[in-house]
Amino acid sequence: MKAVCWCAKDTLRVETVADPSILNPRDAILRVTSASICGSDLHLVGGYVPTVQSGDILGHEFMGEIVEVGPAVTNLRPGDRVVVPSFIGCGQCYYCRQQLWSLCDNSNANAWLSEAAMGYAIGGVYGYTHALGGYAGAFAEYVRIPFADVNPLTVPGDGLPDEQLLFISDAFPTGYMGADFCAITPGDVIAVWGAGAVGLFAMKSAKLLGAERVIAIDRLPERLRLAREHFGADEVINYEQQRDVVEALKEMTAGRGPDACIDAVGMEADSPGLDDVYDRALQAVRVQRERVHVVREAIMACRKGGTVVLLGVYIGLPDKLPLGPAMNKGLTLKMAQQHGQRYARRLLEHVQRGDIDPSLVVTHRVSLEDVPHAYTLFKHKDDGCIRVVIRP
Repeated sequence: MKAVCWCAKDTLRVETVADPSILNPRDAILRVTSASICGSDLHLVGGYVPTVQSGDILGHEFMGEIVEVGPAVTNLRPGDRVVVPSFIGCGQCYYCRQQLWSLCDNSNANAWLSEAAMGYAIGGVYGYTHALGGYAGAFAEYVRIPFADVNPLTVPGDGLPDEQLLFISDAFPTGYMGADFCAITPGDVIAVWGAGAVGLFAMKSAKLLGAERVIAIDRLPERLRLAREHFGADEVINYEQQRDVVEALKEMTAGRGPDACIDAVGMEADSPGLDDVYDRALQAVRVQRERVHVVREAIMACRKGGTVVLLGVYIGLPDKLPLGPAMNKGLTLKMAQQHGQRYARRLLEHVQRGDIDPSLVVTHRVSLEDVPHAYTLFKHKDDGCIRVVIRP
């Protein structure tokens, strides 16, 4: 089959690789009908995340049709249309039973690598390094689904196109989880950094969960326009035009600050400030793997007693985090890789009712052969690129 493989930093190739096969009785084989390039994939391609190896197949946000099931999989059959959460859960360990699916104890085949970096292993992920299991990703014609009896969400066979369902795999539950972490009460003001797909879904989810006002922060006019017109943002801040975002948020909230702040940017944040120069210098020599401007800004902007939520991916030990202000302001910090299985059915119901149209984030559609070029578009946000859908 054809698949998109990582070959070296900033180098992807479409190669012919072996078809996947059933390795475990709880496996299934899926024919990929749609996949998407996620912002966290850029960290892999850019060489910021260790333990990715030449020849690894990328891709963790996808859906498709079941073509084969292992003997222990009794709830799926060939022909079923499913969305597959990006994190793999066993369904039986302590964490899966607590609905903390990304922390699964049993799905990471290379747990020792994850433990070496974090003290404990987190769950396995499709197409996201050997430290997270070494699983082949979904930028391919077919993919093996481990623990297929508990992870895929069966979706209607017709009526809803892939583009309305695809993001239930990763970006939509990530954004929804962020809003859920805010413990929103009536009257709350939620500020969201980043108006890519995850940020947009976090904004809309905050409104679905009862937020009174949502403030979107980004630098790209087309993304801020989409946030306001379709994803629930009541006000927007272009941080290139409004250099002091913290002061702007204070002014917009009568001096108090947002009740909760969501970082939907992650380790490659941009900013016009001097801390960006500092972070980039450390990142360039790999002393530090992330640029954490947004984390700093969210902590400083959030009201006393408020909540800061981190959805963007971080993997290392960044410098100059304002723990003093966070502690003395009494902030609650919440963060996680997304527990997609926890939210998937609820999100499907929102889509079916017409509460949200996730397909509005899609700006480009490509074949597997065009994925290397699409990565460049996505990385540089050229041609108004927000999300690329791959149709193998």
